[in-house]
Amino acid sequence: MKKPIIGVLLSFLLLLSILIPQAPLTSADDEPDQDLWKAITQLKTTTSFMNTGAHPDDERSHLLAYLSLKEGVRTSSNIANRGEGGQNEIGQELGNGLGIIRSEELIEASEVTNVDLIILSEDTDDPIYDFGFSKTPEETFEEWGEELTYERFIRSIREERPEIVFPSFLDVDTQHGHHRAITILSLRAFDDAADPSVFPEHMDEGLTPWQIKKMYLPAVDNNNPTLSIEVGNEVDPIYGKTYAQLGEESRYLHKSQGMGRDLPVAPLYVNLDLVKSVNDIPETEESIYDGLDITFKEAAEQLSGSNNQIRGVLLQADRSLNKVINQFPDRGQTLLAAHDALEDIEHAMDRIASRNIDPELQEDLLFKLEVKQDQLTEVSQVASSLDVSVDVENAALTRGGTYTVSVQAENNGDQTLNDVELGLNTPEDWTVQGSSTAQSLTPGETNEVQYEVTVPEDAEFYHPYAPFILSADVSYAVNGQGVNYHVNPEDTVAVLPDVAVHITPDQISINELDVPDDVQVDMTLTNYVNGSAEASAYLDIPDGWEVSPSEAEVEFSEQLETQNVTFTLSPPEENVDDEFNVEGLVDVNGSTFNTTVQLIDYDHIRTQYYLYDAEASGISFDLAIPDGLKVGYIDSGFDRIPEYLQNIGIDLTLLTDEEIANGDLSEYTTIVQGIRSFRGRDILAQENDRLLNFVNNGGHLIVQYHTPNDGWDDAKHAPYPIEIGVPSIRWRVTDKNSDVDIFNPEHELFTYPNAISDSDWEGWVQERALYFPMSWDDRYETFIGMKDPVDPEPYTSGILMAEYGEGTYMHTNLVWYRQIQGQVPGGYRLFTNLMSYPLAAEE
Repeated sequence: MKKPIIGVLLSFLLLLSILIPQAPLTSADDEPDQDLWKAITQLKTTTSFMNTGAHPDDERSHLLAYLSLKEGVRTSSNIANRGEGGQNEIGQELGNGLGIIRSEELIEASEVTNVDLIILSEDTDDPIYDFGFSKTPEETFEEWGEELTYERFIRSIREERPEIVFPSFLDVDTQHGHHRAITILSLRAFDDAADPSVFPEHMDEGLTPWQIKKMYLPAVDNNNPTLSIEVGNEVDPIYGKTYAQLGEESRYLHKSQGMGRDLPVAPLYVNLDLVKSVNDIPETEESIYDGLDITFKEAAEQLSGSNNQIRGVLLQADRSLNKVINQFPDRGQTLLAAHDALEDIEHAMDRIASRNIDPELQEDLLFKLEVKQDQLTEVSQVASSLDVSVDVENAALTRGGTYTVSVQAENNGDQTLNDVELGLNTPEDWTVQGSSTAQSLTPGETNEVQYEVTVPEDAEFYHPYAPFILSADVSYAVNGQGVNYHVNPEDTVAVLPDVAVHITPDQISINELDVPDDVQVDMTLTNYVNGSAEASAYLDIPDGWEVSPSEAEVEFSEQLETQNVTFTLSPPEENVDDEFNVEGLVDVNGSTFNTTVQLIDYDHIRTQYYLYDAEASGISFDLAIPDGLKVGYIDSGFDRIPEYLQNIGIDLTLLTDEEIANGDLSEYTTIVQGIRSFRGRDILAQENDRLLNFVNNGGHLIVQYHTPNDGWDDAKHAPYPIEIGVPSIRWRVTDKNSDVDIFNPEHELFTYPNAISDSDWEGWVQERALYFPMSWDDRYETFIGMKDPVDPEPYTSGILMAEYGEGTYMHTNLVWYRQIQGQVPGGYRLFTNLMSYPLAAEE
């Protein structure tokens, strides 16, 4: 009697093992197939989750890694801008150049956590631009355009259709105004995305309203959140890391922001508060999925009435997806199961589309089934082990050029792939010769198709945020069920000008008190034509100026060759325009080009190009420079102040590590440390005493700002204590037009050698100051006060100076580099006064 019972029990357990997705198992001798598991995991659930933020690196990486890589949730990161206003810890790119870097870092980070990426900013200099720190959402909306930002945000919600939305930050006054703005829009979108009267033009485009089901915010009280999700104590058997560690792996890719940290295996919780729900909000939740149907099986179990007629196809789709999951880690069997599942998904879609059921339910299920089609295609792509490469004869394309593109495929799997075709995607107006013939690829077999591609004469130049201009179109079938997907070239393929023009300096500053006889402008020309080229280079100069030579003939023998040409400009002796431009142009093969191609090349992101007009912007203003001023500048790598000061005529020397450690510093009247210099120059921590001795012996040292994490220790490195304000987001003035109160206008800092007036505080860019000290020794004198409209009291520590021995020590956290590099005359005049202080007493 016992044997039949045991047999039934074993049969039941066997059935459960087939129906219920199991944890992936791998041999101790085998490396886990992470790529396959990442693709398969998505099949576990139909749930979708969107994390919203303002900047690249705002994503909640730990939670995204947990939901995506463990739970299989379709996750997305919805980011407003591209971080153009941030600081750069790996190079000197700022503005759009930095935005391109941070966008690529976000793309790479999202690959680690398997997160879909949405960026609302569509272009360089887009209205939704990172204009710098903001203390209020009102200022943010004023800069971005609230209506434009919200329209794009609602559109993204309706396209992505997330069931759960989670803004990364709270709308509180301790937060960045950009963060607060996105949280406000997220909360507002809970109702508005479902309202057809909100942006009704979306309906005309085929988008339909979408009701978010649940909205969470970071928990206000971590001791009593709605929900806590543990992400730090479980080591994933496939990835060998906790989900918090996987999140930090993605954050390490935000190198330009200095992100990423090493975490131990230890309890770590993400605490959430449920703030909006289509159902009643419970006091506590067992799971983030409470109240949701997270599989097709659960959706089928909720059907009743006329909707019940689609129950069978949903259950079959659910069984097929589970079967795919259970084939892991066998790639061959996973491939077969994935194509069977694709057939079942298509059948379910046909059945649901043809039935007279609730329209909202019908639309929701069809969307989720389409998502599963895409995910199964990805599973097939990985499980097939079909290695496809797109090799372009020359990744730097020019207009009118013809190039060979080879698409190669090798079947490295153990299943035959039928009807394999290797097409090529290009813009519609490009000429493509060549075609692919469908054929079967048995295991180990290869196929290659070559195309000849001609770029039109009017082709658009490369844009860093545009889709790939070339990609392979790959299709094949398994057991009669086909898939289709794209494969991008490994190298960045870009249409570039025949010859690119780069002008140095990119900004020209004319001192009207000492107009130079000559201004030298160097033009670097880079040949992108595939072979030899002849070019004629020249400058377009302001009226009244002269240039020699008028043009220069240049010959190139090969692609990527560079040639340098020097032009000498002679400005008029007087009445130089306050603002002017010098444009660089080059004639090549009957066409004129005036484009700079900035190469952005770092190991952790793909190669990128930033194309912009080849011109030097110019300003003309009065700048008094005292005789005898000799400046030593400790370049940190984070600012370009030295070259701009040298160009205006200041006697400035960049100090090497050897000179800092062993040189005769007494030859300088003033030494200036670049922003964040202790982070950029290791020598400073070792030789700080030499700099203090320089001050003690009569020198003048100017220390520009450091962040709290840059290694500058006020207790060790300043002569008297200075404490940087924390949290740092409070200790800054973001209003670039903030009123400035000068406590003693007659002080030498404001009278020598330049008489400072209100106009010198006008036209500032991005912000006034950041990282203000919040406390300082009484021996420091303060000179100015400034505040944002939301600040109760002004900050008075923007310029601190103290006597130390025979000299003076100054700490200033005003953003001088943005003003000087942004060609703000007042920035030059004020900073020159700060550097000239030791000479004032001699007058």
